[in-house]
Order: sequence, then structure tokens, then C-alpha cells
Amino acid sequence: MANQDFDVIIVGAGPAGLTSGIYAARSGLETLILEKEATGGNMSDAPGIDNYPAVEEVTGMELAEKMEEHASKYVDIREIEPVEKIETGDTMRIETSENEYKSDAIILATGTEYRKLGVPGEKEFSGSGVSYCATCDGFFYKDKHVLVVGGGNAAVADASHLLDIGCDVTLVHRRDELRAEKALQESFFDKGGEIIWNSVLEEIKGEDSVESVKLRNVEEDSESELEVDGVFVSIGEVPKTDIAKSIGVELNDSGYIGTDDDQRTNIERVYAAGDVTGDPKQVIIACAEGAKAAITAYKELKNPYWV
Repeated sequence: MANQDFDVIIVGAGPAGLTSGIYAARSGLETLILEKEATGGNMSDAPGIDNYPAVEEVTGMELAEKMEEHASKYVDIREIEPVEKIETGDTMRIETSENEYKSDAIILATGTEYRKLGVPGEKEFSGSGVSYCATCDGFFYKDKHVLVVGGGNAAVADASHLLDIGCDVTLVHRRDELRAEKALQESFFDKGGEIIWNSVLEEIKGEDSVESVKLRNVEEDSESELEVDGVFVSIGEVPKTDIAKSIGVELNDSGYIGTDDDQRTNIERVYAAGDVTGDPKQVIIACAEGAKAAITAYKELKNPYWV
């Protein structure tokens, strides 16, 4: 395996990782970004983003492409190269599926993955009617009836997007009110969105693909069956912390990486930024944390008297 030395290696190429790369490289640090999948992280799946300053109504994919284009001017981004092992110390050693690297500091921007329902039929029909990405798969359900599970910003945004592209959409939520922002709720209802309140999805049924779901009303403790062609699960995320835990990074009570105000973890010269550090999960906050992590790394590596 090739050996390559860097000042900073950033694990993850979502908004936090890309911003870290821009700030670290512009400060003069030899920087590398390693990404397990494709650049953009969960941001790429957002149907629409209209609360990012100076960028009006853009899709997550479009914003991800702009960030990648910008970051690529300063830093090498290596996609589809998952980090498999990290050894900390005076010099960090990072092993990936393809190479071995050395670095003086590491920024963990590994993000989150979609939370699963854990109900019968979910795993069996994943990719055959069960999806976690309305932007990716919604087109295939035009003129079909789909169920969106969830009640937060992501769920209501997904449901609105599916309505926009011609799906017949029903949202199911376990409570009697949504957690989503008022503007998102108003948009959903203005488009004719419908909600099944106080209910949970208990089973996904079908033969070769999804045909129906079994729902349970949590107030009445009654069951019903609803015919649908697809199920979009949007119930939040869980942090990707396996590599962090493997090197002894401390997590908080919610399972996210704990950091101080300057994005330091409990391990010297290991920083963390973005959704993997917890709520609120917003692109602008991930970018801000990514910038802070890079600035802190620069100070501690090159100008320790500033710290």
C-alpha cells in the first residue's frame, strides 16, 4: 500500500468535511478528505434547501455539487475509499480499503445514517418499495400511492417533494401534531397532503414488492391495513461512530461524539464536526463546525501559542 503523509485527514465529505477541507487547505495544511460513499452526505438527499443564506431554493444535490466543486479547488477528495482503521499517537495512521496514510491530526465528519423502523417487511422490501430517500426514488412512484413515516422536518419535506412530483401521499405520525417547522407544514397542507395521526407502522406486506402496510392506532389500540405502492421512512438518523469508538473517542449520552466549543474530542488532535456531533442537524451548522475544527487543528499544529 502507498504511504502518504498529511497534516490533516478529514473522514467524511458532507458539508462539515468539505468545509473543513477548504479551511484547512487554505490555511496551508496538507489536507486530504476520505469519503466512504459519494460526496455530499445526507445533504444530497434533501429535496429542497431554502434556509441556507444567499442560496435560494436549491436541492441538496445541487448544493452538494457546488460545495464539492469549491472544495476540490483546494483539497484532494477521494470518494469510495472507506477508512477501516485508525491508530492515534504522535503520528496518526489511517488505513483505508486502498491505501495507508499518516497524519498529524484527524477531523471526524462521518455524519449519520438513516434510522430504520425495525418492523417485519422493512428489510425484505428495501429497494422494492421501501426507501429512505424521497429525492432518489420518488420519481418511480409518480401517480402511485405512497406512505411517508415520520413527523419532523425531513419527513414533511419528503412528503411535500413527493406531492410535487405527482405521488399520492399519506403521512403517518405517532402523535397528534407534527414536529416540523411551521413553514414546511403549511406547504404540505397547501398541496393537499393527508395525515394519519396517532398511528405507527407495524408491518410492510407484499409479494415481490410493497402492496400494503399494517398500522396501529396508539390511542385506540386498533389495527388497520392500508394499500400503498411504496413506503418512505423518514424518522431521523443515527450517528456513524464506529471508527470513532474504535479509537476511544468519547460519546455523549445520546450516542453522538462529544466535543468542546472548538470541536476537540477527548483525544489529542482528533476533532469532530457536523451531524455526528448531534443536534441541530442543519447544513449551516455542519459547515460552521467544520470550519471551527479546521481552525483549531491549524492553531494546534502550526501556532500552538494561539490556543
